[in-house]
Order: sequence, then C-alpha cells, then structure tokens
Amino acid sequence: MKDSKQSLLFVAATLVLSLILNLVIGQMNKPAQAVVPEGALFAAGTYEAEANGYGGAGVPLKLKVTVSDNAIESIEYVADGETPTVGGAALPRLVADAMEAQSPNIDSISGATVTSNAFFAALNNCLTQAGADPAALEPKVIKGPAEDIEKTADIVIAGAGGAGMTAAITAAQNGRNVIILEKGSVTGGNSSYATGGMNAAETHYQAEQGIEDSCDLYYADTMKGGHDINNPELVRTLADNSSAAIDWLDSIGAPLSNVGQAGGASAMRQHRPVNAENKILSVGTYLVEHLTQTCNDLGIEIIYEAKVDEILMEDGKAAGLHATGPDGNNITIYADNVIIATGGFGSNPDLIVKYRPDLKGYVSTNAPTVTGDAIAFLEAIGADFVDLDQIQIHPTVVQADGSLISESLRGDGAILINAEGKRFCNEILTRDVVSANVNAQTDSYAWLIADENMAKESTVIEKYVNKGLMTKCDTVSDLAALMGVDEATLKETLETWQAACAAKNDAEFGREAFDALLTDMSNPPYYAVKIAPGIHHCMGGVRINKEAEVIGTDGNVIPGLYACGEVTGGVHGGNRLGGNAVTDFVVFGRIAGENASK
Repeated sequence: MKDSKQSLLFVAATLVLSLILNLVIGQMNKPAQAVVPEGALFAAGTYEAEANGYGGAGVPLKLKVTVSDNAIESIEYVADGETPTVGGAALPRLVADAMEAQSPNIDSISGATVTSNAFFAALNNCLTQAGADPAALEPKVIKGPAEDIEKTADIVIAGAGGAGMTAAITAAQNGRNVIILEKGSVTGGNSSYATGGMNAAETHYQAEQGIEDSCDLYYADTMKGGHDINNPELVRTLADNSSAAIDWLDSIGAPLSNVGQAGGASAMRQHRPVNAENKILSVGTYLVEHLTQTCNDLGIEIIYEAKVDEILMEDGKAAGLHATGPDGNNITIYADNVIIATGGFGSNPDLIVKYRPDLKGYVSTNAPTVTGDAIAFLEAIGADFVDLDQIQIHPTVVQADGSLISESLRGDGAILINAEGKRFCNEILTRDVVSANVNAQTDSYAWLIADENMAKESTVIEKYVNKGLMTKCDTVSDLAALMGVDEATLKETLETWQAACAAKNDAEFGREAFDALLTDMSNPPYYAVKIAPGIHHCMGGVRINKEAEVIGTDGNVIPGLYACGEVTGGVHGGNRLGGNAVTDFVVFGRIAGENASK
C-alpha cells in the first residue's frame, strides 16, 4: 500500500475512472442530437446537462446552455455541491472564458480540477445536444503574450491561504495598502481542506457552554502532542492569543460557536462553524469563504497564478517579491514589508522523500499548489529552518484520492475497526499514535464507522456520502458485508463500545471525554469509509520568533520579512494536534499583519 508507483497508478486510474463516469452519465442524460441548419454551428435552443463535480453524484453540477445558430449565448449553472471558495470561485471564470472563446476548449482552473472537469463534461454534453462537435470548436480568442507587471505596496504577501489572507486583512484594517500574490487560481490553499475546527482556550463560547479550559492546559497539551520539541515561546503565543483570535473571527462575521473534542486535547476546545440548522460545517471552506469576502470588501488586491520565486532585498532588508506569471511574464511588487505565507510542501514528493525517505509512496491530503516553493527562495537570502523532517501523517485518509476524513468525527464518537471487525486503539489519541496503530493492523488499513445520530448533527458526513467516500449501511449485517468481516464479531464490538459509553469507561483502550460524544454508535443506519494514513501537514519550516519575524542562519532577524502559517516551523514540534493548524494561521497571521503594518 505504501509503494509509490502503485499509489500513483491508483490515483491516475481513479481520475480516469471519474472522467469516464462523467462521459457515461453525459451519454445517459443526452437526448437525441438536434439537426443543425445548413451553414450554422448549432441548432438554436436551450440545452441542459449535469456532471459529477466536487459534491459527487448527490449534488451534481448542472448547466443550462443557450445557443443561437452560430454562437453560445449564455451558460447558466447550479452548483450546490461545489465549495464556494474553490469550485464556486472557479465557475464564473470558466463561464467567462468559454463565452469569450465561444468554445469549451479552454484551460481548466488550477486548484479546482474536479469542478473544471465537471464543467467541461456538462458543457460538451449540451453542445453535442445542439448538434455540434465540441472538439472542433476552436477558441476564437487567442491571448497575446502576457505583459510584465510592476507595482508598489505597503505590504506584499506570498500566498492567499488562511494565513496570508488573515495577515492581509489585519494590515488593511490598519490602513495599509496590501497586495497578495497567489500561485493558484483561487484562494485557500491547504486551508480550504481543513475539515475539523480551531482550537482555542478561555473563549466566550466555552464559558457560555460551561466548558472548563485554560491557556496553560492548551499550552501543555500542545507541547506534549509535539513531543516537547516545539518552540515553547511560539506555543505560548499560540495558546495565549487563541481566544482573541476567536473574537477576531466573530468581528469579520465568521463565528465558530460549536465546541467539540479533538485528539490530544484535555478539554473540549475545538471550535467549529454551524449552519442555520445548527449542523456542523467544515471549518476550512467556511473560513476561506469569509476571509476571501473580507479581502474583497477591504479592496485587497490578489494577483492569481503568480508563482513567487524571489524575495527582493535592498541593503539587507526585504523590499518586495518577484513572481512568474502563467505565461512566463514577470510580476514585481516593491513593498516596505514582506510576508511569506505559502504553506508547506505536502504535495511535493521529492521534498517529502528528501526529508523523510520512509514516507515514499504515501498519498497526500494537500492542495496541489502546496509544493514548498518558499524553501528555495528563503534559503537564497539566508533564512534559517527548523524541523523540516517533522512531517505528519493523518490516520484517516481515503487512499484512492487523498480525501481527508475529518478527525472531528472521531471526537464526536466515530470508532475505528480493523479487518478482523474489532476496535484496536483509543481513537482520539494524537495523530501519530493513531496512524501507527492503523499501520500495525492487517494490511495497514481500518474502517471509520459513524451512525445516524452523528449524521443528523453534521453536514460533513452528508458531504462524504454525496462524494461517494462514505457508504450508508442500514443494518449491522450490511455493514459487516461491506467491510468483509464476521457479523457476530462486529456486533460484539459495537455492543462492547455501547456499554463503555454507558459506563463512561473504555476498559479496552482507555478512551475518555465521553461527555463530548454525539452518539454511542447504537442508532443505525451506519456510515463507513475505508481509511489508512496519508501525508497531511509539514510541522517544519522557516524559523520565526513570537513576532512572526523570519530568523536568519546567523540568528538575527531579517529586517522587513515576516512569515506565518504552515510555511513556518517550531509551533507544532514533532506532531500537530488536530485543530491547531487553523489556530496557527489565524494567530500568527494576525501577528504578522500587525507587525508588518508598523
């Protein structure tokens, strides 16, 4: 399962299968092809089609295309299954490009490949219905060579993920002119992939819900979870500023009011968003949506498809950034201060193997743009690094495509069951420990099991079912058949767990925090997904101090240069606790934005 070639072939086969399924669905939905009048491109009319996008078969992407005899007049879509920050942001651009080109043969949107493929499949279906050959519709617009860009700002930021946008908003709120350079075509980066929540202690939400916690306990949990190789000063900063970070999110209209349990935490401190029906949402897409909207409201300029490759220095001080555009054009932004927020390197197999050869062949949960570009351009100016070999694997990852199954489900009561139909560990221990336990099972995999009580409380499970990741099983017998385990053994496992929940005593594996559970797994139908560990987070990165200033190899601060988020090292040590990545990017994003504003 850990063989690199086998993993790559598996992922490739999955992508091909997805494309084939969309084509098959398109053929099944296609009515008789219209007759095209002589001399025309299309049979005028309105045609509809759908294809599986990010939301899967449960909520497909739907297109309505109106054509005249010789032109595509309009493209309308319904995209309830696409995330607002990724597919939702990509679709208007795809529509505009297709309309301008009068052709479906345009570039996809980087970072939104699944949505792009669904758009093309549905559009081709509609145009085929209209009597055209989509492949023969050559784009009418041929873009000329891209022009070089040169601008000046108070602050320039590399990366429009959670950390970069938090820093930009903080600086803009201080009256500074900010430009962000983003490698991808949409905002978010790895932040969009976060599914759990945000850790914070001594918050008003905890107080309102009668939850006892402290910054000291949060600090102790994080140091312990990181095997005490974290930078204590950075961890202290993280914990002590976490409550204020929750308040700041409140102020931009992004409250995280639901408080649950995360692995490695001694108290309920994982703050999560909910919708109007009070169902738990994925924190990443929720926050990226609100951060992006706030950037837009503040007039923060984001230049997309700009790959930063150099920090401009002047008299030993950071003075701007150089990036390369999609057509090789130069993008140069001069600024008083520079913030680096480009994320880790979880999607760069070469760097993974360089620092951790034992992780060769592991599937990754990371966004495709997260490839560690900053390491080279930070090294070039003498920046120091810490803990680059500390790469976290997450225990619950779908191996076919790297989809992450949220840790919050285990915190809410989901359990892990092996090939023999038995539980095998405390599911809410730290990620490295749970991953090691999964790897120790037969064939190094397990099943994550939830039930209807959890599904009622969470849109996360609904999303997994719609995408075909989780399978709904009406009975224990159905569940055993799906898993390929002995039904009597599985029934005994579930009954033993239910008894442990009733007694609030897990005699088998010592699991605690029973008050945080949404279920005792006694209410079918059940929801199951086969998982194994995958690369998830890079704990190491560029060295910073508590002011988010970048430290050079000589031990001194590099003037004018700040960093925040996963590109930095020292906060998480040897293992990141679930819920700390969001805290990291909000807390240190705010600190970087504040200090760069001075």
